Amino acid sequence: MSEPVTRENGQTIFPIDRSAPAPSFIIINGRVIDPANDTDDFLCVAVENGRIRSVTTHPPSNFSPEKTIDAKGKWVVPGLFDMHVHLREPGREDRETIETGTRAASAGGFTAVACMPNTTPALDEESKIRYVIQRGDESTCRIFPIGCITKNLDGQELSPMGEMVRAGARGVSDDGKSVRKSSLMRNALNYAKSFGIPVMCHCEDHDLSEGGHMNEGQVSTRLGVRGIPSISEEICVARDIMLAEYTGARIHICHVSTAGSVQIIREAKKRGVRVTAETCPHYIILSDESLLTYDTHKKMNPPLRTARDRTAVVAGLADGTIDVIASDHAPHVSEDKKDVEFDAASFGVIGLETMLGVVLTYLVHKDILLPVDMVEKMSLTPHKVLGTGGGTLSKGKPADITIIDPDAPWTVDSRRFFSKSRNTAFEGLSLTGFACTTILDGRVVFERSRR
Repeated sequence: MSEPVTRENGQTIFPIDRSAPAPSFIIINGRVIDPANDTDDFLCVAVENGRIRSVTTHPPSNFSPEKTIDAKGKWVVPGLFDMHVHLREPGREDRETIETGTRAASAGGFTAVACMPNTTPALDEESKIRYVIQRGDESTCRIFPIGCITKNLDGQELSPMGEMVRAGARGVSDDGKSVRKSSLMRNALNYAKSFGIPVMCHCEDHDLSEGGHMNEGQVSTRLGVRGIPSISEEICVARDIMLAEYTGARIHICHVSTAGSVQIIREAKKRGVRVTAETCPHYIILSDESLLTYDTHKKMNPPLRTARDRTAVVAGLADGTIDVIASDHAPHVSEDKKDVEFDAASFGVIGLETMLGVVLTYLVHKDILLPVDMVEKMSLTPHKVLGTGGGTLSKGKPADITIIDPDAPWTVDSRRFFSKSRNTAFEGLSLTGFACTTILDGRVVFERSRR
């Protein structure tokens, strides 16, 4: 991409010219929120040579920036990090590419994403990890690949973790599947522990979920749709936590959707198990009742659960049981979602360009999370889990910055997305707050006017 790409609503993606020096600039009048430094105040952020020069009460006297960004009425935070996305490349470039997916990330305020390995072919060896990283070097967002736990996601033989870690993998996962064999999962945890990486667990007992299309319960019965019981998730959450406790390894539970899972994770943390967990915006604001119209754009795995589960997930975010909010961005073409009947539709929804707005509207503006809590769950903690060293505006760190307008009203319109796909669960939803500027390595990669 050599030219800026602009949408009619004033959103613009700017290409990065890494051969040119990064400009010096200062951000003034913004509310700087940086949980790593216990900062929440109106401060000036000076950037030089692509790095944070200073965060101070007044502009530094010996600094002559090329540009001044006035962030009055806005929040200035460490670049957001979505640690669970599907970029589909290699293999399904009709759904998404690394270029389009990272554009969507930049538009959503994200300066980093971790991409899942269930591509075609799967990311199960060094060369495939290196391919993703090399493609990411050309993009407007940092990409941290996650390697497969097992070769080709088959659940039979461990992937070469050491080679993948040396190539740049930040964790391992068989996302989309659970590792059925407990002995193999134990070995995976032991190996991951030796390499200092987390195992990211998609928790699903396929013997219980196979053939299901939505949550098993009253709504699935009314609709005549085969269901996926909540225990299919909870059994695997419990097993993987017990294996982590036994081995002393670190695990990260992906896309938590049930009250039972929240409670199992809460109790494990009290015992000192090295477990972190994430949930997604759709589990925060939607329930299985949203499927009464057979809306295929609300079909995902894990499925939308009951209102009780939704309440428990929100409570888990509020009390710190759930550490991270991630999108599980899963692009699909219309032939696999919109143009087919419910039972035949693929699982998955996109979320990079809506996640910040949903979290602001339904958690921060409702006083369920403080702004600093949101930044912690969407920037600092994902970086900590994957050991990237980011998520802070500390002096000398790369200038990855998101400027947020927390009060800007907007309506979700997938026609204006930068993502290649349109399968959002939030079409037409009125939200408050979005990223107005995204800065990567001291370069503006996204700007959005308030229209």
